[in-house]
Amino acid sequence: MSLITTIITIAVVLSAVLALVSFWLPQMTPDHEKLSPYECGFDPLGSARLPFSLRFFLVAILFLLFDLEIALLLPLPWGDQLPSPLATFLWATTVLILLTLGLIYEWLQGGLEWAE
Repeated sequence: MSLITTIITIAVVLSAVLALVSFWLPQMTPDHEKLSPYECGFDPLGSARLPFSLRFFLVAILFLLFDLEIALLLPLPWGDQLPSPLATFLWATTVLILLTLGLIYEWLQGGLEWAE
């Protein structure tokens, strides 16, 4: 039997065994504490199903956007090893300018104000 066939067989058998064990292993007897919104034992003071503010999601999306900006600009120091480092610098500057203009627009529109 070849090495690849052996590895695939072991992976399939191991996955099947783990899937079967996961059905039998957990205890499926929910009690009052597990069905409550807070599993720590405290009685909730209010409803746990209150909707989030739309501003929360806006701030979260802005955080993700600027987090991705860091991921895009992280390889920038190695860009000077390319045949045309000026092009890399111009693309990075373009990305930063677009994101800065977007941030200024959100700021002026009041999208970053938490409370009105």
